[in-house]
Amino acid sequence: MFHRKPIEERIAERQAKLPPLKEGKHFEHGPAKFVFVALLTAVAAMHIVGLAVVMHFS
Repeated sequence: MFHRKPIEERIAERQAKLPPLKEGKHFEHGPAKFVFVALLTAVAAMHIVGLAVVMHFS
């Protein structure tokens, strides 16, 4: 359409320009990383609050 390359070719060209990913320095899916970190933080916070409540009432 309008003399543009198909989206697949444009994506392939853009990915070819990227430098190679470094081992252990990237996370495949950005939103998954956000959810993972948020859940870890929530679980840690719940454990700390639970411990404080148990210590206060014992």
